[in-house]
Amino acid sequence: MSMEVRSPMQGSILEILVKEGDKVAEDDELLILEAMKMENPIYAPSSGTIKEIKVKKKDTVDVDQILIVLE
Repeated sequence: MSMEVRSPMQGSILEILVKEGDKVAEDDELLILEAMKMENPIYAPSSGTIKEIKVKKKDTVDVDQILIVLE
């Protein structure tokens, strides 16, 4: 079953720390979202494999936008 990791706030993608196919554990950092000049790490909600990364570095994202799909 797939799980979507969504943006909790509007901002821009500062860094992506994983790549498609990577296995991650719950609470692993997936990417860094910059919002209001603060760096906000986005964590894996559960363990799994990175199925799809829907953003790239420097992308601007909106609240609730899908960032990564875990499988």
